[in-house]
Amino acid sequence: MILDVLIVGAGPSGLAAAIACQRLGLAYDLLEKGVLVNSIFHFPSHMAFFTTPELLEVGGYPFVSPFEKPTRLEALRYYRRVVDGQRLTVTLGEEVQGVERQPADNTFLVRSTTRHGVEHRHVARAVVLAIGYYDHPNRLGVPGEDLPHVSHYYDEAHPFYRQRVVVVGGANSAAESALELHRAGAHVTLVHRHAVLDDGIKYWVRPDILNRISEGSIAVRYETEVVEISRDAVVVDHAGARDTIAADAVFLLTGYHPDREFLGRCGVQFDPATCAPVHDADTFETSVPNLFLAGGVTVGHGTAPVFIENGRLHGEKIVAMIARRLS
Repeated sequence: MILDVLIVGAGPSGLAAAIACQRLGLAYDLLEKGVLVNSIFHFPSHMAFFTTPELLEVGGYPFVSPFEKPTRLEALRYYRRVVDGQRLTVTLGEEVQGVERQPADNTFLVRSTTRHGVEHRHVARAVVLAIGYYDHPNRLGVPGEDLPHVSHYYDEAHPFYRQRVVVVGGANSAAESALELHRAGAHVTLVHRHAVLDDGIKYWVRPDILNRISEGSIAVRYETEVVEISRDAVVVDHAGARDTIAADAVFLLTGYHPDREFLGRCGVQFDPATCAPVHDADTFETSVPNLFLAGGVTVGHGTAPVFIENGRLHGEKIVAMIARRLS
């Protein structure tokens, strides 16, 4: 069977594209290598979104919450209800290995593998890559980065009670994590390569973290970079002088980026200045005809401009264009 559209990634952008396909009568499938809304599932357990419920909605399906800012748990429940309520075709636990355009008939051959190692091949007239960026942290490239007590993801604070914790980063994730760890009884040091914290920190988090730093509850090292991590310490450099910070746990919260290697294998080109995948800003089509990008995968170095609130709108626009081309 030749699909009209194959969607890769079951986040909000991918689900929105699937809903649009279903409503327009297009034959589609959606493949997700992990679980439904995999990135949201891996957000911190007690996270609340920096937005209101209606801005997380897809396909006009109401997101009802008693809170002004919905929680991660509510979002997971909401997206499960959307898939069930809309009876979407979603295949979980199947990772796409490659997308190859077949010039002879203007289709794509999509190769995938299930979590049990079974290989599949799919043929589609158009492909939408809604793979986000959260799976690929910005690595520091320093010795010790892969030690067991080092992580690029923060979950919850309780295991670090009375532990010495180093948090690397200066944006929202680092600030929120440092605050939670401090309030759970951890001894926290925040390491940031710039002279001030990021301007994009949530407006209610920013004064909190600055006050904790000012009173000495959270230690901070500004204009400082990590050069090495050992089993019980982090070696840092400030203005050419090295120092050691004792650490039982290290969180490297330095951001994330799209899977450039995978995108390159699909034929996607990149802007050399921003590392953003080259695509049409209005149609989201790449230089490969009928290969589209949706959601966070469209960004490069800076991921802030695209998030669920606006990335969820890409899918409907993309699928409407595909439907016009196929009519």
